[in-house]
Order: sequence, then C-alpha cells, then structure tokens
Amino acid sequence: MVDDPVSSGPDAGLSLPAQPGPATVRSAAQWPVLVAVSLGGMAGASARYGAALLWPTAGGAFPWTTFVVNTAGCAVIGVFMVVITEARSVHPLVRPFFGTGVLGGFTTFSTYAVDIQGLVNGGHARTALAYLALTLLSALVAVRTTASLTRRFCVRRRSEVLMARPAIPETRESADLTGCEEER
Repeated sequence: MVDDPVSSGPDAGLSLPAQPGPATVRSAAQWPVLVAVSLGGMAGASARYGAALLWPTAGGAFPWTTFVVNTAGCAVIGVFMVVITEARSVHPLVRPFFGTGVLGGFTTFSTYAVDIQGLVNGGHARTALAYLALTLLSALVAVRTTASLTRRFCVRRRSEVLMARPAIPETRESADLTGCEEER
C-alpha cells in the first residue's frame, strides 16, 4: 500500500504511513501502565477528596487540609521510592500504580495553586505567601527526611540480618532476604 499525502491544511504535502509503525506497537504495550496509573489515581484522588470532606477549609483561611495531604504524600513518596528502587524488587506496575497514580492523585499541587490564587484574590496575600513557602519547604523536607530514615533502617536491618545468620558467600538472592540492599 502506498502512503497517502495530506492534501490540505498546515500539514499539506506530508505523508501518512500506510501501516501502523513501531509507535503503535509501543503505545499498545503502554496500556497496562495507563490502566495502573488511572486506577491508582482514582484511589488517591478519592482519599484526598475524603480528607477535604472530613476537614474542610474556610474561605480565606490557611488551607490546612491540602497542606497536610501534600506533606504526608511527599513523606510517603520518600519511603516508597527508597523501598522500590533500593530495597526490594517489585512488579513493574507498582511504581506507576502507587507512585504516579495513588500518590499523584492524593497529593494535589493543582489545588495548591488554586488555593494560593483564591487567597490572593480574596485579599489574603500574606497567608498565600506563607502557604506557598511552607508547602514547598515541608514537601521537600518530608521527602528528604523519610528517604534518609528509610535508607538508615534498611542498612541497619541488613546488618542485623547478616549478623544473625551463618557466614555464607553473599549472592543477590541472599541479599534479597534482608529486605534491604546495601546503601548506594
């Protein structure tokens, strides 16, 4: 089959492939990832919505619910990323489901931006600025702190497990029994 030229519009003169190419095959392989992210996102966004229902924020007030949700989500991201990248081998869909989906849906930086805009438009610029700075700072501190603590726990746990068992030549399989790989 011959390529069909595009005859009008901004793409005039360009050719379209007659058969699906590697991009089509590659996109079909991404469906499991898309489904995992979508399902995780629904769970995370539902949890965030539930938090907002349980702890509503009055207009013009500091948005504590969004602040706490974002900080807690960033803390969980710190633990999660260390565990899945340094401590355990996990299924390839765990990261897109939980990291991108659940935690991406739970943490809500779009609401953070809307909250700031609402505070500024409502004449609460100081509160907006404090919220802007405090959220950024707490999110970064939460990720850094929980990642560091998780790494320390893994190193300590690995040492305890290695001391408790008889001396054997270490292999990748024996290192996996500890729950944590060596610190990188």
